[in-house]
Amino acid sequence: MKKSNYLLLILAAGMLAFQSCGNSNSGKTDSTEQAAEANEQKDNVHPEDSDFMVKAADAGMAEVELGNLAQQNASDQRVKDFGAMMVKDHTKANDELKALAATKNVTLPATLGEEHQKHFEEMKKMTGAEFDKHYMDMMVNDHQKVIDMFESASENEKDLDVKAFASKTLPVLNAHLASAKEVNDALKK
Repeated sequence: MKKSNYLLLILAAGMLAFQSCGNSNSGKTDSTEQAAEANEQKDNVHPEDSDFMVKAADAGMAEVELGNLAQQNASDQRVKDFGAMMVKDHTKANDELKALAATKNVTLPATLGEEHQKHFEEMKKMTGAEFDKHYMDMMVNDHQKVIDMFESASENEKDLDVKAFASKTLPVLNAHLASAKEVNDALKK
């Protein structure tokens, strides 16, 4: 009897170890991939809605981190001010997105995705005019991509609350793009 209990214990421990290995997100360290995989496991989460929310969260976190970096590494006051605006506005949008995600049972990334993190690490090494030009070029390009994503979401998402969030955020993103273009153009003169 003791042998069978011992074998059951070993079998259960082995199954538990195997199961926990399977839940380690396949060794992935990218927070966005982990969030996407977690959402795929949920029956009550629409894949397109959660995909948009994960991408929006990653982009929003990147804007905040890079905005903080701009305030430290930029030499032009307009770039520093733009960075401060990014921190303020994207922190607010990120908080709204977190609250929305919580009501929808959507897992958001906890940290920057690998691509944004890599870019952030590269930019930490830049200062002055080099940083200013690179950052503002990137802000123009990134805001255009994010606006395209939010426009699509405001028209195509299944969940009405997600659509409303995208629609509400679009004017702020458009204002950011206009401001980014203005500062970027001024730096090129």
